[in-house]
Amino acid sequence: MDERSLLLLSGLLLGVVVVALVAVLLAQRRLAKQQMQQESRLDGRIGKLSQQLTEYQQSNIRMGEELIALREKINQLEHKQQRLEQQDVQTMPYNQASRLVNMGASLDDLMQACGLSRSEAELMLKLHGNKG
Repeated sequence: MDERSLLLLSGLLLGVVVVALVAVLLAQRRLAKQQMQQESRLDGRIGKLSQQLTEYQQSNIRMGEELIALREKINQLEHKQQRLEQQDVQTMPYNQASRLVNMGASLDDLMQACGLSRSEAELMLKLHGNKG
């Protein structure tokens, strides 16, 4: 092989190496571009998920506040019910006396059955008696 053939072969080999390097660089560039696009899509997805998470957290906070308000309302209703039950217990002898008077009970019956004093029993007879 002469020097000229060797030089041509070296040039050809160098050209093949340069073409291969260019092909590798282009492939790397394409991969880098694809990776950037994929990262961009992932960033968008992460942003959407972050927004959804924030919305869920705000929703949970609102539900918690509503639960607290409902608990307060329930407590108020329980206290009101207890007050009403206590009032009922205090007025129960009078309600029972009223019913007994309507059934024709006597002064002594009212005093004994309802635990009323004589004056309370007389008052009940005057208020609820003789309605017929």
